[in-house]
Formats: sequence, C-alpha cells, structure tokens
Amino acid sequence: MHDDTLLFHPSCRFSDIFLTKGVRPTDRSKPKTGEDDRMKPLLAALLLFAPFAPAAEPIRNPLIDYSCFREIAAEVQPVREKHRVTEEQFATMAAESGTIVLDARSADKYALRHIRGAVSLPFTDFTAESLAQVIPRKDTRILIYCNNNFLGAPVSLAGKGAPASLNISTYIALATYGYTNIYELGPLLNVATTKLQFDGTEMRASRR
Repeated sequence: MHDDTLLFHPSCRFSDIFLTKGVRPTDRSKPKTGEDDRMKPLLAALLLFAPFAPAAEPIRNPLIDYSCFREIAAEVQPVREKHRVTEEQFATMAAESGTIVLDARSADKYALRHIRGAVSLPFTDFTAESLAQVIPRKDTRILIYCNNNFLGAPVSLAGKGAPASLNISTYIALATYGYTNIYELGPLLNVATTKLQFDGTEMRASRR
C-alpha cells in the first residue's frame, strides 16, 4: 500500500502554513511609520478571516474511487495470501477441468511467451463485459501469473517494480468485479528450469 504520509491531509489550509512560517524579530531600533500603522488592521483582518476561507472544491469523478480501491485491497489481502500457490500446485490446478489460467499482460508479450493453455485478456482491457466473455461464472477457479514470477526472459517477461507487480493489480481487479476463486502463482522461477511449459513466438524462435 502507499505511504499515507505522502497524502495531502484535508485539515491543512493555507492559513496554517502561513501562520507557521518563521517571522523575523521586529527591529525595535526604528520607529514605526504611518504606513506600518495603516497595515496593522489589514494584516489583522487577513489573519482573523483566513481560517474561515472556504476549502478548494474537490475534483469529483464517480468513476474513480481510490478509497473503495483501498478498502477492497485491505479486504482481499488475507485471502490472497492464502491463495498464493507453489509451482507444483499451479501446474496441478491448471490441468484440472474448469480452471482458467489468465494472462493479464499485454497482447504482444503474451504472443512472445505465455504459460501453455493460458487465456489472454490484458489488464488494460478489463471491463465487466470483457471479463464475462472470458470468464462467465464468478466462481470459476482462476489462476494468474505475471512477469515478476519469472527470470531469464527479459524481453517477454521483463520484471516490474515489486509494488507494481501485475499479480497484485490483477487480483484486486478480479475481486472488484466479483470473482471469488482466484489463485496466484507465488514463487520467482527461472524459465530455464521451471516445470511450467511455455508457448509463443519466442519459444519457437529458440528451437530453431
């Protein structure tokens, strides 16, 4: 999750910042001018009414809900942790009837290399309609994997930053759309030694 300390706190106001800035000590060696005296009421008024200035109107978009995203992420976290599976478990489950192996990477990376039998639906194409076409039943067992599960294929399976792992985003998105039986490949494997089988143009080129 993101560090909450980086978020703008709603209680912060311009007046708070203004009042906490360092102020130079008054130079008492110089007499006050008439201009200084005239400025006193103006500054006093600014300080008096600044805390009551209306806050900026929030930018509203009902189709973007970060708070709800965080709630769902927190809710599924313990379930996801229990549904992370080993290489052997993944292979066994993938071979069982009624299971869908979902590859949410881009279509071009899927074409280069993917786990044999996986179905392609790029994460950027996720909608209720597109998911329903690929996975009609919400209780279907879904297996997911991503680039960060593999080493040794830097073109087709280029590693991402750990917090940006596609497995995390995919799991939360599927849960958001109501899918309830999601499993995730857990370990980091080497494509040269894994027991999982691959297909794709990268594989065919390597056999020549």
